Amino acid sequence: MPRLVYATRRSALALAQCRAFVARLAAAHPGLELVEEQVVTTGDRIQDRPLSEVGGKGLFVKEIEEALLERRADIAVHSIKDVPATLPDGLAIACIPLREDPRDVLVAPRHGTLAALPAGARIGTSSLRRAANVLAARPDLVIVPLRGNVDTRLRKVDAGEADGIILARAGLVRLGLGDRATEVLSPEVSLPAVGQGALGIEARVDDAATRALLASLADTTTSRCVHAERGVLAALGADCKTPMGAYAERVEADGAVVMRLRAFTAARSGHAARQDRTLPWPASDDEATALGVGVGADLQR
Repeated sequence: MPRLVYATRRSALALAQCRAFVARLAAAHPGLELVEEQVVTTGDRIQDRPLSEVGGKGLFVKEIEEALLERRADIAVHSIKDVPATLPDGLAIACIPLREDPRDVLVAPRHGTLAALPAGARIGTSSLRRAANVLAARPDLVIVPLRGNVDTRLRKVDAGEADGIILARAGLVRLGLGDRATEVLSPEVSLPAVGQGALGIEARVDDAATRALLASLADTTTSRCVHAERGVLAALGADCKTPMGAYAERVEADGAVVMRLRAFTAARSGHAARQDRTLPWPASDDEATALGVGVGADLQR
């Protein structure tokens, strides 16, 4: 019986989204033996400081990628927004399945919406991107650092440590907590993070058999969009110290299928550069990446 070991973080959200993907993989390949390898990453261990102070989102994937390179695991299931633009030699994103809703949400139990929050209300987030988006819409609000898993952050807002928190809708939905959102924030208000709502399944470049197993679960539209967004990330050389977002969509314009790619990056001074481009629909992931790189370069001009 073929055997495949999948590596994942140990958080409730990581396990939920990983196991949902693995269930689809098992359904697509009856008889495949699937073995879970849970990994505690540096990002999971450090909970008392913002990621921008301790090395960025790559801290959530480093130990998992080591498990792949050391052949203790065959695939890694990531939230692709946690995966840096440059991968270690020998590894590749082998599959990007259908994306969940990429939008941010507000959880504000006492006020409900961003517009209803009183001046000086405290918004909990350690994401520089979310902070920049929120302050652009409501410069009178106060950002307070808030880390921890989804349950921890929900408990903190329920306890009044913040008047509201910003989370990814995808994470709430995957945990069965979608009804905790009091407002879904449009991309015009809060432009999503690169790859938000999408999984990235990482494997070794030389493992053709595993990559073939994953191929049937790849979603072409999601993959094109995420590669375009990651192209922006690569062009900016961005990390967690860079407030930035990018969001690509497949849309129709004048009867043709095109890609709408929106992106922004903000300086600590508060000044933001933005792009909103309509581009030919890319024929490949590499072409999508190149489109994103071009938009990222334009952001820096």
